[in-house]
Amino acid sequence: MRLLLPVLLAIALPLHAQKAGKNKPLIKLTTTEVATREIVYKTTPQGELKLHVFSPKGEVQAAVLRPCVVFFFGGGWKSGSYLQFVPQSEYLASRGIVAISADYRILNVHKTSPDKAVEDAKSAIRWVRGHAAELGIDPTKIIAGGGSAGGHLAACTALASAYDAEGDDKNISAKPNALVLFNPAMNIATLFKQRSTGEGPMTLEMAEAITPNNFVSKDTPPAILFFGTADKLKEGGDEYVKKATALGLRAEMWTAADQPHGFFNKEPWIQVTAKKMDEFLTSLGYLGGEPTIKLPENAPALKQEK
Repeated sequence: MRLLLPVLLAIALPLHAQKAGKNKPLIKLTTTEVATREIVYKTTPQGELKLHVFSPKGEVQAAVLRPCVVFFFGGGWKSGSYLQFVPQSEYLASRGIVAISADYRILNVHKTSPDKAVEDAKSAIRWVRGHAAELGIDPTKIIAGGGSAGGHLAACTALASAYDAEGDDKNISAKPNALVLFNPAMNIATLFKQRSTGEGPMTLEMAEAITPNNFVSKDTPPAILFFGTADKLKEGGDEYVKKATALGLRAEMWTAADQPHGFFNKEPWIQVTAKKMDEFLTSLGYLGGEPTIKLPENAPALKQEK
């Protein structure tokens, strides 16, 4: 087996917004108060995994079934925290979506390899869909999202057929209905061949099985991707968009000029990308009205690549 450590280091996100410093609060994208709770969705040999749920606050009629988004944090399958997507989760909950930031197994904490992270991501989507009534969500309007390695996991829930957890109910689909991907790692096999050496937790066979770009098909859900133009992972995103659009699928690529990997974690880009995410979900009928997010003065613009 060959180690993917150089790749892990290349796509591990800055800790900004993944972990709030002791004296540094998370960026707030809304002033609206939302309801929060934690739910254990899976027990593994390495410990329990939780869903951190953000919901619109107040009394909700049972007949109102809301869309749901499940975010997976970045960190090269090695590190990271659900805290990374708390700002986006709070914002989308304020707009009427049930938003979830999910735990999954990572190397530094659980001593596991990326295939276990893929298993966990699929388990999370299955758990959410299987408990749709309890969560008050529409099981046909589930969005998977994430950044970097987390974006890769979100894409795998839609595209990769390998690595389903043994205890999962396979009668419940792990496939989301839409994807929101922040500089995702879309071509793991290519990265593996280019950069990995030595002994480690990933084989080429595993890398091929969890490469989203290998499995784009007519059943692939609509997707929006965000990349900085200086991000080396953008090439994999370009390949994905090319394959998807060739099949007549909706795949939007939005770029930030001269920005590096992980740009979306920082102001003003966190606001700019969240607003574009809102517009994308509104176009799918998952949200209504105008985005409520306030952009900083003189905020830069994203460019759509066609």
